[in-house]
Amino acid sequence: MLEPYTTPLAGGLLIGLSATVFLLATGRIAGISGIVWNAITAAGERQLPVLFVIGMLLGTGLYHYISGMPAPAPSDAPWWLTILAGLIVGVGVSMGSGCTSGHGVCGLGRLSPRSLAATLTFMATGILTVFLLRHVLGGIA
Repeated sequence: MLEPYTTPLAGGLLIGLSATVFLLATGRIAGISGIVWNAITAAGERQLPVLFVIGMLLGTGLYHYISGMPAPAPSDAPWWLTILAGLIVGVGVSMGSGCTSGHGVCGLGRLSPRSLAATLTFMATGILTVFLLRHVLGGIA
């Protein structure tokens, strides 16, 4: 089994590597929300997004198998809160023209000022949300 501190490092390296390979191979940004949207809706080219999503799922399973680490435990959050959070994230992705992978990984890697602003915004929003839910509202999630 891998040491606990190697998991985030390995994950970060693999995400960076996959985003770089995807950019070099296709000339496109590896924004996961856009790729998943294209895979689901068949907007534009469909084969590459579907293969990318399959690769993410298989890669996750393969990593857990090789590393011997168990899959993460399910969330204790109520189902309605999970759905609400997903809808809010979807609205934010649309408003921000991208997601954490598109802006935070690929955009910052390309030194995009717009991606820096987006990344700072969603990081601050995430920190504020966790603070409100755990400390102000008494640990809803």
